[in-house]
Amino acid sequence: MSLNVPETLLAQAAAGEVDDGAFVDCIRASLPYAWDVVSGLAARFDAGSAPLVVNELPPPDEHARGQLLRALASDSIRGALQRHFGVTIAFRNCHYTGVFAAVPDKRAYDEFVSPRAQVLSQHPDLRDC
Repeated sequence: MSLNVPETLLAQAAAGEVDDGAFVDCIRASLPYAWDVVSGLAARFDAGSAPLVVNELPPPDEHARGQLLRALASDSIRGALQRHFGVTIAFRNCHYTGVFAAVPDKRAYDEFVSPRAQVLSQHPDLRDC
């Protein structure tokens, strides 16, 4: 299970649309490592002028790695994070996460998500990442 959904949010979903703020709160509480990675990247992005900022640090353990994978592999979770922080998030593997402007610099984004970049980011110690 990706998220620990409170009863109030479950009832909201059963009744119709889910409030984005409530969903973001659920993500923050359920996936704290992933939240810290993305919020930290978003803060660094806001503070700088680079077309992207990248996390290259491997997660400290498998639990943290799973959180990041669940957050960024889910279109709805990643989309909520993007809307909340006003950025575009790209994910290459278990830890290479990039944050771009909401409308990213096409050249920087295309390079980050390119097959070349994917191949160059592979390491034998990350085989099961």
